[in-house]
Amino acid sequence: MLLGSYITYYQYMLGHNDFVNMIMTGGVITGFIIALILAFKPLSAPYLAPLYAFSQGAVVSGLSCIMENTYKGIVMQAVSLTMLTVTIMALLFSTGIIKATEKFRSIVMAASITIFIFYLISFILMWFGINVPYFTQNTPLNIGINIVIAGIAACYLILDFDFIQKGVERGVPAVFEWYGAFSLLVTVIWLYVELLRLLSRLRDR
Repeated sequence: MLLGSYITYYQYMLGHNDFVNMIMTGGVITGFIIALILAFKPLSAPYLAPLYAFSQGAVVSGLSCIMENTYKGIVMQAVSLTMLTVTIMALLFSTGIIKATEKFRSIVMAASITIFIFYLISFILMWFGINVPYFTQNTPLNIGINIVIAGIAACYLILDFDFIQKGVERGVPAVFEWYGAFSLLVTVIWLYVELLRLLSRLRDR
């Protein structure tokens, strides 16, 4: 992921904005396709997870450069908040304060699927030039929705930790280490992007 991030950052610093946009678009498409494949074929994770990390590194780096250019210091704030959130959720999970019960899992999964569908429909609408208020308007309601989505992303970390822990306890094949890492990376990136968007909205207000 760091390698993909560096390539995009280097091109951005050279002023090759069109090339950066092309890399980011390709990264989004590549990441989406890989995520779909891994959802049905997790045993391919050792080969596809690194490619996913590389592509998403390019996307996240490009987005971060654009946001940093508009809001000075926002990337460090978002990175710090992401690391702090991951650490807190890891501690809450390891101490048993938050457990991945079936009810907790059902709620988080249902919320995550709803958010995914909302994003998918929104991107399709924007592709056809239709305005989506959540992405274009900085209202208190949209900020509240952003906070809720970031909270759901944080809760999803518990499911990732639980998957990894149970995999170790059950002695599943080592290939699933790659899938666990992939799943955790997806969640961390999601959390970072949501926090980045939230911070930008708070800066605007």
